[in-house]
Amino acid sequence: MTVHASNSDALLRAQTAATTRLMVMEGLLDYSGHVAVRAPGRDAFFIQSAIEPRSDVSPDSMLLVGFDGAVIEGEGRPPFEIPIHIEIFKARPDVEAIVHCHMELAIWFTMMEGVQLVPMRARAIRWRSGIPMDMDPSHIKTTQQGQTLARTLGPHHAALMRAHGMVLTAESLPALLVDAVHFDENARAQMQVMQAGKTPLPLTDAELEQIDRHEMRPFHVDKLWSYYVCKGVKQNAIPGDWDI
Repeated sequence: MTVHASNSDALLRAQTAATTRLMVMEGLLDYSGHVAVRAPGRDAFFIQSAIEPRSDVSPDSMLLVGFDGAVIEGEGRPPFEIPIHIEIFKARPDVEAIVHCHMELAIWFTMMEGVQLVPMRARAIRWRSGIPMDMDPSHIKTTQQGQTLARTLGPHHAALMRAHGMVLTAESLPALLVDAVHFDENARAQMQVMQAGKTPLPLTDAELEQIDRHEMRPFHVDKLWSYYVCKGVKQNAIPGDWDI
């Protein structure tokens, strides 16, 4: 297994497949949802096909899809919800990777009155600016729906989708995997506090500032990416000979 620093098409295809499979391994993706990464130098992105099982995707099966929704490279049709990725990529040039998933804990927080998902654990500093909610509970299949979701997301790194799921954005595929793990951990922590009959005690602004001063995101992303890749190889979730 080789880890590369460049963002070649081959690397991005392999990392997209690996990220998808690792999210399945961790219960963050199942029979639905999709990971996408921006193709360097083009108005296009890599994503899996609509019907391929998330647990079986491979670098060779990834599609290259343009911002017009047309398949540039690969066999098959992209997921119906590609407007999610197209419109977020168009609206957010800082975003390199996106996952749309149906994380159960995230969905629960869209179905409770007067309860807002907030930063509870240290790594939730990623969502310090807020976690907005898009009120459209249906599949995001149209350009208009995608644009509305992108506006809801705004400058933030996550958005919930009412009774449906969520989107996360990141600067790379390894960072996207790490964020998905921590988002689930944070939501779980808040839910467990509430289930214990206690009032959630979110991190204060002062505490978030303290965490931010000592944040080492690149190191942390590299560390956890290596951990989950090794775990995935040992559990046969991903092949050991992929160059990721």
